Amino acid sequence: MHVYQLAFEWTETNRHWLIEVPIRMVSYAVIALIARLVLHRVIDRATTGRTGKSEAVDEQSQANRPPLLRYLRDRAASSNARKAAERRRQRAQTIGSVLKSTVSILLLIWLVLALLSVLGVNIAPFIASAGVVGLAIGFGAQNLVRDFVSGIFMLLEDQYGVGDNVDLGDVTGEVQSVGLRITTLRGGDGTLWYVRNGEIKRVGNMSQDYAVAQVEVPVALTADLDRAERVALDAAEFAITDPSISDNVLGELEMLGVQEVSPDLLTLRVSVKTRPNTQGSVQRRLRREILRAYAEHDIALPYPQGRIHAVVGGRATE
Repeated sequence: MHVYQLAFEWTETNRHWLIEVPIRMVSYAVIALIARLVLHRVIDRATTGRTGKSEAVDEQSQANRPPLLRYLRDRAASSNARKAAERRRQRAQTIGSVLKSTVSILLLIWLVLALLSVLGVNIAPFIASAGVVGLAIGFGAQNLVRDFVSGIFMLLEDQYGVGDNVDLGDVTGEVQSVGLRITTLRGGDGTLWYVRNGEIKRVGNMSQDYAVAQVEVPVALTADLDRAERVALDAAEFAITDPSISDNVLGELEMLGVQEVSPDLLTLRVSVKTRPNTQGSVQRRLRREILRAYAEHDIALPYPQGRIHAVVGGRATE
């Protein structure tokens, strides 16, 4: 009888440890796992879902645009939209990964503290110690924290992405990788630069939305300006039908007229919107076609033609 009474008292005394504590620990673990799963799905939907926003289209300007230019613009815009969508997808994946990692860490910390509380451990010293450690890390790693915070805001604001040509102040080049702490650039001479995000004061992005190809053509002071402008514009319109650059043209050509006047020449400027990073090839093609058209239509250039001057042995010859 005495043995049965001791067993009953032992069970009553330790019921808290044998039943209640394991159940509460398992319950907290299940809650943490369910919360992690739900929050991860919410983050996935928020970062990869479609916004449903669309840009308004000016129907009148579409109707007035020449069919060829409209076709070239639509085809280039479609390609540009695909690249933009891919970039948004990559940025959303990066942001989603950061958010999910943050959620997992916070839930893990909560679970550990909850389990310690269930086991009867006083968690107040742990919280105080964590505060002190966090304060020490904050003072000792200010640059690291600043780099991470700057990287997060850079991703959220989509200041630049992989493949963009950017000017970060001291360094200019093509973005090779984008991280929360470091951005790498490939310079024009092939140098790979590592730039801390916290040190970036300004960003000049030459690859967002569109670029502008501007071609300046010199003509003689005696040239007929109206004819020179008309010939240049016709030649430029013919040049953009070239399949090698037609996909890169996003807008209509504009003859901006006389850009500069000097004692021996006039400069005419032609401008057109292009896809990012393609303005150089468009400029070269337009410039070549305009100069060829000037030669065919006898538009005078401000340079001597047909005569080459040289100095040989201190004596001028032709």
